[in-house]
Order: sequence, then structure tokens, then C-alpha cells
Amino acid sequence: MSWLGAGIGAGIGLAMGGPIGAAFGAWLGSSFGNKKLNSSEHKITNQSIFFVTLCSMLAKLAKADGVVSQSEIKAVTGFFVELGLDENDKKSAIIIFNNAKDDNVSIYEYANQYANIADIKMREMVYAMLWQVAMADGVLHPQEQIILEQITHNLKINSFKYQEHKTNFGLSSTTDSDIDESYKILGCQASDSDKTIKQKYRQAVAEYHPDKLQKKGLPADFIKFANEQIKNINVAYDKIQKQRGK
Repeated sequence: MSWLGAGIGAGIGLAMGGPIGAAFGAWLGSSFGNKKLNSSEHKITNQSIFFVTLCSMLAKLAKADGVVSQSEIKAVTGFFVELGLDENDKKSAIIIFNNAKDDNVSIYEYANQYANIADIKMREMVYAMLWQVAMADGVLHPQEQIILEQITHNLKINSFKYQEHKTNFGLSSTTDSDIDESYKILGCQASDSDKTIKQKYRQAVAEYHPDKLQKKGLPADFIKFANEQIKNINVAYDKIQKQRGK
């Protein structure tokens, strides 16, 4: 059984509430209909919350311009394939995506609720994956840009993450130098000591360690994104070290 199927209980929609709870309920209705589920065998997990939230928000991002195009559907399904989801999880992802695509909840409402129940690193991972799908066609469309800039506030993550991802995708028009951005990625300032910067660097790497993120709810299929975050942190630290003559 897939980890998503094993992580959802019959009463979860009612127990959780909000748009994410409704998304769970809609998924259950679409997947099981009137089939009775054994709630003792199906329990809510951080992984299932992450997955349902991500699929729902991807649907809203894809529909940012009012309609979901075939190219956007291809980008999202390609994303699921790239993750290496098993067939059960892939089917569930598509069901959740389609349900959210047609509901009346905004992407910001999903983000608001997730911000109150998920760890900061998990919220940053959701944000990183929104960027991944938005840029699947190589273009950041105006409505996508508006959402990605605004939703940092709803997810309660540092607004610099918007600029960081723009830079990573080669879209940055910032006046900040590479070294300025590197300090921001580590949460440091140019005036900080070498010791402080090293501490911040080690802390950042530790926070994105795959094992730690899995304990917080990141599914194993998504570990590649944690590794990409660590890569960005390493690049930022290397730039600072070189600038300081280390």
C-alpha cells in the first residue's frame, strides 16, 4: 500500500477542517466512494498533509490564468513522474489535483492553513516545488509571478525566497550582488564573523538534511528537492569563503 493511502483516516476531513481537510475529504470520496475504511489502520501523517497540500496548491497555480492548459497538465504530471511516485500515489495525486482545480478555494487559503500546521522547512519545500512546476515550460507567466511573490507571506516564509528562486532560475533583476544573495541564503550579514557564518552554514545544512525532513513529513520521493536546497546553501557558503579569501 502506498504511504498516502496508508496515511488517511475516514474521519480526517471532519477532524482537520479547513481547505486541506476538505481536500482530504474530496479525495476519500473520489477514491473510496461508500467503501468503509478502518480508521484504526488509517491515520493522518505529516507526509499525507504535505502531499495533499502540495497537489492542491499545484492545481491552483496551474489555474492561475483562469484555465488549466494541456501544457500545464503535462508539466504537473511530468513532475509526478519525475518524483518516481508509485501508481497508487500517482493516481491519488491526479485525483487531488483535479478536485482542487475545480473547487472554490484560493491557493492563498491552502497556504494560510498549511502555514499554521507545518514546519518552516516543509513550507519552504512546498514553495520550491511550486517554482519547479511554474518554470517547467521555461517561462514565468505574469499570474504565476504574482502568486509566487505574494504567497511567501501566506506560507510565512522569508520573502527573500522569492528572489532566491528567481536567481536560481536565471530570472533575477535584483541589484544585489551574488555575494549579497549568498549572505541572505545563509541568514547572515557581511558584518558577521567567520565563526558566526560557519555556524549559520552548518545550521542551514542540518535543517535540510533528508533524514530530518523525512521526520518532519517530507516523503522519500521528494528528497531530491532537499538535496537541491543543500546544494544552494553550499554554493552560497563557497562564494562567501572565496570573497573572504578562505
